[in-house]
Amino acid sequence: MKSYFQKFRGEHAPLAARTGIKEIAFAWGGGFIAIALIGFLTHSLQHPLVLGSFGASCVLLFGFPKSPFSQPRNVVFGHFISTLIGLIFFHIIGDMWWSMALALATAIAVMLATNTVHPPAGSNPIIVFLLGAPWSFLITPTLIGAVILVIVALFYLNFKKSLIYPSYWV
Repeated sequence: MKSYFQKFRGEHAPLAARTGIKEIAFAWGGGFIAIALIGFLTHSLQHPLVLGSFGASCVLLFGFPKSPFSQPRNVVFGHFISTLIGLIFFHIIGDMWWSMALALATAIAVMLATNTVHPPAGSNPIIVFLLGAPWSFLITPTLIGAVILVIVALFYLNFKKSLIYPSYWV
């Protein structure tokens, strides 16, 4: 058995294969369209639909669409659950450093327990605390924005003949 500190050297596994230029361009296009649409709607409606963690969601949706983390249930429910937990801790427990830490840890645990893990959503409780977000933050930008991301992914990713998105819904 290796000692604790020997583990820090890693397993020396090979690097993942590089992504091809066509896949890179396709992921770029998806991320651009998704955030452009959300940005356009935010500007046009003068109502915030942009959430910082949506950028990381685009990395998963358009760079790794087959990942369990990229499936609609994970994107929508992961964002919703994490934001809800952040709002509960912020508004009920209070704006303290340890409350923020508890909110994040709880969001991780609940996403794992409900099989709705979406790593970018892990930042949502912290975003809630940093912004001092109101309860309405759960609907806009969180829920509506996450649904828009999934809708864009649904239409965009299925243009690629070799890809079927999503792998599953529920």
